[in-house]
Amino acid sequence: MDITCPRCSTAVETDFYGPCERCRAELRASMGGDGGGAAEAREYEPKMNVTPNAVALKDD
Repeated sequence: MDITCPRCSTAVETDFYGPCERCRAELRASMGGDGGGAAEAREYEPKMNVTPNAVALKDD
């Protein structure tokens, strides 16, 4: 497919719409990261205004 790069307006032939290879390489270099950044999981802590469900507290 022949498209115009949306970033640098260069005519390129590619399978998918998006930045050309040169622009992608520049973006990877300037923005950094490998795309595999894992976020740390934190333990759930309910807010102070959250109250337990009355049904869950019911004793039989």
